[in-house]
Amino acid sequence: QVQLVESGGGLVQPGGSLRLSCAASGRTFTGYSMGWFRQAPGKEREFVAGINWSTRYTYYGDSVKGRFTISRDNAKNTVYLQMNRLQPEDTAVYYCAARSGGVSSRTYEYDYWGQGTQVTASS
Repeated sequence: QVQLVESGGGLVQPGGSLRLSCAASGRTFTGYSMGWFRQAPGKEREFVAGINWSTRYTYYGDSVKGRFTISRDNAKNTVYLQMNRLQPEDTAVYYCAARSGGVSSRTYEYDYWGQGTQVTASS
């Protein structure tokens, strides 16, 4: 049974930082790209960042470029999202996802999803 488990969410003041983790288990993820998405209340799920298996390619949504960094440790089957200079508009449930092949910004192209972790940037 494939599982993606996110952790590291919480409440942070605007301008602060958080690091999310996503631990994958249940199968080999060799060749799989990983992505982070987020969904705020009343909004569609939005692509945040993606990274391919070799870590050679990373992609970011326009709203997070220069503030967020995605990385992965294949030996640990774990992907990370370092979030700096968080703003209230970053408040959302953050999901990690996995797909076979290259990075995609489309939710329907991902095979596996985690349950999500809440991130709130508020004073």
